Amino acid sequence: MKPLLYQVPRNIDEPVRVLKECHQHFYDNLHFHSEYQIMTIIEGKGTYFIGDAFGNFNSGDTFIIGANLPHFFRSNKEYYSSESGLLSQNISILFSPDALGEKFKELQEFHAINRFLEKSKSGLFLTGVAREKLFKFSKKITKKNGFDRLIYLFKIFNYLSQTEDIETLSHVTYESEIKAGDTEKINSVIGFLLDNFTRDISLADAADVANLSVNAFCRYFKRHTRKTFSQFLNEIRIGNACRQLVEEDLSVKEAAFKSGYYNISYFNRQFKTITGCTPSSYCRNINIKHVN
Repeated sequence: MKPLLYQVPRNIDEPVRVLKECHQHFYDNLHFHSEYQIMTIIEGKGTYFIGDAFGNFNSGDTFIIGANLPHFFRSNKEYYSSESGLLSQNISILFSPDALGEKFKELQEFHAINRFLEKSKSGLFLTGVAREKLFKFSKKITKKNGFDRLIYLFKIFNYLSQTEDIETLSHVTYESEIKAGDTEKINSVIGFLLDNFTRDISLADAADVANLSVNAFCRYFKRHTRKTFSQFLNEIRIGNACRQLVEEDLSVKEAAFKSGYYNISYFNRQFKTITGCTPSSYCRNINIKHVN
């Protein structure tokens, strides 16, 4: 994948940086950085792409993003309206182990953290009790400074290295090399798909955005996302359908139609392929969670 290299502003000797961000919508360009990141969504909803994983995020979610792992968080469409009054807020803890020096990282006490950081290179998502604890931890660390902040981060890492309330997101690893033209091109294609997935989009439409022939575009898209065009588009659509079934209480047929599907049988097949269950089973499971 050839995303944008993002330089996190910090002092060269600063191992931990905490960013509190509040904007109308999240930064939505595919990018990576050398720091490890713990990102907690304080307010906002949308879709994420981390490595080769695609899904929905909501307020209260926490993600751990390993060094040089491509990712973006795109707010839902309503957040881009200047009249909505909606805000997207997050707290990001960015950690650079290199600032501590090699000797420090070789300490026995750091081994568990090293293993956790290695695991985070695939992207992690917190569930259950861990999700709730990290929401509180992230708010507390904003009040820490200097050495106290570093110690508190190690406490967070120690907890994360032991919890089972954690899911691995990406199935593949990525190189961090980039080419000048690739960043703008792949972000244009992804942006086009996210903005237009509810209508009938052809391969030729997407290829035109990338200024490539259809055959060249298929190879280009698979190389950069590790997914075929149709697979990626279906994941966007099914992710939107899941969100609508949960948040808008639509019928399965309505959610399918509003997600770009006009054949309910095809929608049902894609839904089960991507989520592992039928739309009706998904709705039942969500209702059970809400009751409990």
